[in-house]
Amino acid sequence: MLTDSAPAAIAGTLFIVATPIGNLDDLTRRAEQVLSSVDLVAAEDTRHSGRLLQHLGISKAMWALHDHNERERSESLLDRIDAGESVALISDAGTPLISDPGYVLVRAARRRGIRVVPVPGACAMVAALSAAGLPTDRFLFAGFLPARSAARTKALETLARETATLVFYESPRRISALLQDIKSTLGECREVVLARELTKAFETFYSGSVVDVLEAVNADPHSAKGEYVVMVAGATESVTDQVAVDADRVLTLLLTELPVKKAVKLAAELTGRARNDLYQRALELKGA
Repeated sequence: MLTDSAPAAIAGTLFIVATPIGNLDDLTRRAEQVLSSVDLVAAEDTRHSGRLLQHLGISKAMWALHDHNERERSESLLDRIDAGESVALISDAGTPLISDPGYVLVRAARRRGIRVVPVPGACAMVAALSAAGLPTDRFLFAGFLPARSAARTKALETLARETATLVFYESPRRISALLQDIKSTLGECREVVLARELTKAFETFYSGSVVDVLEAVNADPHSAKGEYVVMVAGATESVTDQVAVDADRVLTLLLTELPVKKAVKLAAELTGRARNDLYQRALELKGA
């Protein structure tokens, strides 16, 4: 339904429209107005988003735009905008481009000089952080970590000394494995908050040390339902300083007996530090 509170969609414009992450009442009046008045809706999954439009009583032409066809379809979509049409980009839930498709399209639109207008609304990351009780003055959003444990552990190692709150998305299938890797890489005492089923009837938060949260998730018969926002307290300055000191001590001792590569490999296993960082430090120590 169009309202007098916002103008109709502007010709030749790409709108980035946030949609609800669960509760349909979270759709803003402006978002509904834009979806009602654009010429075309580009959606990650047209079947999923079609149900939202049907709920709103909106009938629109829709294009599928997802990870597998975004590069191929972006230029055609932008040609239509250049010709004077208005287009709304939406994802399955939340704000487009936040671990969702749209980057290729928006970047290409900017290069063409096409007007890109955000229509803000729900975002799982922001909603979770607002209720987590962790510091939000600085946070680092890393999206989905690698699916395989070895690659995931390596990614966590690079973040071990980060003092900002860490934020990830994870599927229910891998949440226990991710918590195990956080425990082994960042330490058993690292504070973790999980948010599941945000804005829905069974919204759940788990909080405490990673050991406590892992135990709670494994004990919850409903933990396999719903996507997760995983928030991890950043490292304290004292922890990062101690890790650096310990790494230097370990490297210094190993370098007296072993070649650099072997010393770095063992030091990475003992300290949890990334090999690339340790290799550079080993070269500095050996040179000194």
